[in-house]
Amino acid sequence: MKKLTLRKDRTPVLNRTSNVNGDTIDFGYKTVQRAEKTKLVGNVFNSVAKSYDLMNDLMSGGIHRLWRMAMIDWMAPQPNHKLIDVAGGTGDISIRFLRAGGGSAYITDINHSMINNGRKRSKIGQLKKRLHWSIANAECMPFSDCSSDFVTIAFGLRNVTDRQAAIDEAYRVLKPGGRFLCLEFSHVQNDLLKSVYDKWSFNVLPLMGKMILNDSFSYRYLAESIRAFPSKEMLADMFSRSGFVQIRIRTLSGGIACIHSGWKLD
Repeated sequence: MKKLTLRKDRTPVLNRTSNVNGDTIDFGYKTVQRAEKTKLVGNVFNSVAKSYDLMNDLMSGGIHRLWRMAMIDWMAPQPNHKLIDVAGGTGDISIRFLRAGGGSAYITDINHSMINNGRKRSKIGQLKKRLHWSIANAECMPFSDCSSDFVTIAFGLRNVTDRQAAIDEAYRVLKPGGRFLCLEFSHVQNDLLKSVYDKWSFNVLPLMGKMILNDSFSYRYLAESIRAFPSKEMLADMFSRSGFVQIRIRTLSGGIACIHSGWKLD
């Protein structure tokens, strides 16, 4: 099985769909300079890297495990399939992909701490030879054009500075007939569920962050980043602007999360 080819030129290419005109971007409920966001997000994930999987359990009540499996089931991996897992530092999606029958997985993450903690996971075992790790920005991945069957990003797109550029990159590295899937927290549709979810996110989670990591700020940012993220309809439009077709959305747990899927035809 051939490995993916790394690009020699890793300089970001700003194209027609990248949002490069604004000087500011959301960081939770705050507005910061674009140049600052990557560093600020990096600080958050340096803080939470060791407890990242626990954090996801706390934020979703453990249901994120079912959401991840729903995405893998939707992909139906085959032995000849190659995956690029963006912002996949702990390797959870890639490990599930390989166990479900996929051929090889390339994990990229901008954060060294996330990659390092992912490599230490005891669950990797015999999958180690089919897992490949690299430090890379979602907006400028070190892979050749048309080189992967799948690209995934789970709970990472909202932390990317230029989200449209990241979706453009997913399109670039996919083979014709390839597929991009994004699993992300979304916007709760039921008013009663939304009230309970908001109280959990903004009161309980920061308190748990304080108790577990002595860091309530990171947990509060993560809760805010969910609310500041585009709606599922807006995200579908972003897929379309990058060139994806046959775009489908699966709403999970009353809108707490969504899976967006799009295909590259040529």
